[in-house]
Amino acid sequence: MKLTTIHTGFFKLDGGAMFGVVPKSLWNRLNPADEANLCTWSMRCLLIETGDRKILVDTGLGNKQDEKFMSHFQPHGPYSLLGSLKNAGVNPRDITDVFLTHLHFDHVGGAVTKTEGDDLLPTFPNATYWSNEKHYDWAYYPNEREKASFLKENFVPLRDHSQMQFLDLHEGEEWLPGIGVHTVKGHTDNMMYLELDYREKKVYYCADLIPSAAHIRMPYVLAYDVRPLETLKEKGYLLPKALSENAVLFFEHDREVECCTLTKDKRGRIVMDQTLTIDEV
Repeated sequence: MKLTTIHTGFFKLDGGAMFGVVPKSLWNRLNPADEANLCTWSMRCLLIETGDRKILVDTGLGNKQDEKFMSHFQPHGPYSLLGSLKNAGVNPRDITDVFLTHLHFDHVGGAVTKTEGDDLLPTFPNATYWSNEKHYDWAYYPNEREKASFLKENFVPLRDHSQMQFLDLHEGEEWLPGIGVHTVKGHTDNMMYLELDYREKKVYYCADLIPSAAHIRMPYVLAYDVRPLETLKEKGYLLPKALSENAVLFFEHDREVECCTLTKDKRGRIVMDQTLTIDEV
């Protein structure tokens, strides 16, 4: 197995929304906000090459939304999904699978491309896109709280073109050799994150359960989460497990820290230890 980070760019989200009940006087030290209270976040995806498969995990924001939509999130930076894949020596036609942790726009936006004729086509024409049926239905019939995050143009075309399939796995079950899938319900219903066996290490692609290194701290839970108390339970499961395994956490949204290991501080709290990139694992 080979893992490669695929940078798709940066965007901005409200700091209060990203840190929930934590006071700004605390979180602003970790990710300083601008004058509009917006913080910069990464959209960091992952390429898994195993056997004859090239698997892309999440796809970032994409570029097909209109100017008004983009102005709310201010995408910026030198990276793009296809540009980063090209730098990794991968053509869009080479991708065999796209694993979608969940269908919020900043994770699935790049899955579909708008043509000059305004057709909506899967970005990766030879890939099978993977979600799960419960989450797809949750996104297709969204609640008012998440309605603005589930944009049908990002995922319905995948099913229309018969490229969407649904995983039906038990908790932690292997999808492919060395790739386990966990399902969680705190951030959004039936989001998935990955447990990877890599270079004699465990690597967890945390998605929005732990979107950044700052969110290792238990009270740091997104205000976006539909079930924040479930998120606490889910973090309470993953963090001790990862610590006991000396595992590596991979962060999708931390603007600086790509990966880290864990340790305990003097008060017995699980905290970040060593920071590293996936190339250094």
